[in-house]
Amino acid sequence: MLHDEAMWYVYILECEDASLYVGATTDVSRRFREHQEGIRAKYTRAKGAKKILYTEEQPNRSAAFAREAQIKGWSRTKKLEFIERTKRAEGERSIRA
Repeated sequence: MLHDEAMWYVYILECEDASLYVGATTDVSRRFREHQEGIRAKYTRAKGAKKILYTEEQPNRSAAFAREAQIKGWSRTKKLEFIERTKRAEGERSIRA
């Protein structure tokens, strides 16, 4: 399988200073560990990675990077509102299930 054919994920993580970081990866758990260990991303190395707040699947690298760019363009307030709406919608789905 070509690397670009793997499932990609866009994620939002909260840093120790409560700031938000948006990224894309094929392995959210591995990437979060890298953030915690200060590998690659200067922002999270400086701010400290606290927890993943949101993830979403994307079919390929191009789609993931496009979605990452879209979310990065949002204000902090819009990102937090989006996360909260998503959690509520998921909760409603699990209650009906």
